[in-house]
Amino acid sequence: MDKALTISIEEARMRIVNAQLLNSENGGSTISLIKQLGYVQIDTISIAERAHNHILFTRNHNFSKEEFNQLLLSKQIFEYWSHAASYLPMDDYKYSLYRKNEYKKGKKHWFEKDDKTVKHVLNRIKKEGPLQSKDFKHAKNGSRDWYSWKPSKVALEQLFMEGRLMVAYRQGFRKVYDLTERVLPENIDSYIPNTDEYVEYLINRSIQSQGLVAINEIDYLQKGIKPTLRKVLNDKLKKGEVRKVLIKNYNQEYYTFDSSFVGAINKSIHILSPFDNLVIQRKRVKELFNFDYQIECYLPETKRKYGYYCLPLLYNNQFVGRLDPKADRKTGLFTVKNLWFESDFIAQEDFFYLFVKEIKSFCSFCGCHTIAVDSCNVKGYREKITHLLG
Repeated sequence: MDKALTISIEEARMRIVNAQLLNSENGGSTISLIKQLGYVQIDTISIAERAHNHILFTRNHNFSKEEFNQLLLSKQIFEYWSHAASYLPMDDYKYSLYRKNEYKKGKKHWFEKDDKTVKHVLNRIKKEGPLQSKDFKHAKNGSRDWYSWKPSKVALEQLFMEGRLMVAYRQGFRKVYDLTERVLPENIDSYIPNTDEYVEYLINRSIQSQGLVAINEIDYLQKGIKPTLRKVLNDKLKKGEVRKVLIKNYNQEYYTFDSSFVGAINKSIHILSPFDNLVIQRKRVKELFNFDYQIECYLPETKRKYGYYCLPLLYNNQFVGRLDPKADRKTGLFTVKNLWFESDFIAQEDFFYLFVKEIKSFCSFCGCHTIAVDSCNVKGYREKITHLLG
């Protein structure tokens, strides 16, 4: 076992930014991006652009929103739960079976299981082929909230979590479910991994996608695997498959694959989704990037500091601010309601040109053609940006 590698915080950030494919405007094809990231979170909020589309566009400005459905239909990706609903590479399908097997054995999802409705839903899909939730009728009793789904929708979700159904494709944004055996590609590996194998997968995926990780970041939102995680990680350290990393002036231990690292900064700005893989673990972002970020759409309006749906701004390997957007696709107006910069950031001339170029691209991707900046917390920045926008 090699002794721990000691690196600077600047190198740590560059390792992470490179692993996250955020050191350029084009990180590769959609399927290669998903494979590198490990998952892409699906979310419905479209104040700017839905998270899964936004995450891919951030890394490849040539990304097309139709590609997710194309990849589903060509069986290169599948939908399942990572830390949240996500698109995952089909290469990783067998590792989803570990969680699915827990639900089959009785682990509760969001609702109580209704065996009668589950049987009815499954039989209809067997006979009729792919179906959506709307294909199952149910008498409504008053208003219906997200937490009071109709029984057939609950059954579909239960069958999906157990792995008996999969999302074959989407119509608009609606899931179309089919039997798993009719969705999976031929010769798929359907061996259910044991705990050691599943944990090793989590270690490898975490390091691959994040560059370096701490133990509590590997088992993020995973329960009951810490002892196995420590054992498997120690075995991998002994074999030289991973390397322990210490960051100067930090107390936390991290882990990476390769002790060598060459990574130059390609000057770039990225407007990130609140659900981007880089920022989804808020504690990690605060510790390693000194950026205290929270999505505020789930907070009461009176408790919001920055805005409903603020997007982090990554400049090279530094978070420099956030913006609160609103894309009005009917009028074509993309409004930056608030633009906030960190107190220690002083923008140089090249920053403004890069920012304007990026926000123009993002505005177009969101279906708009005109940009308005309403407010900025630094005197003179709004005027400079507005002038460059033309």
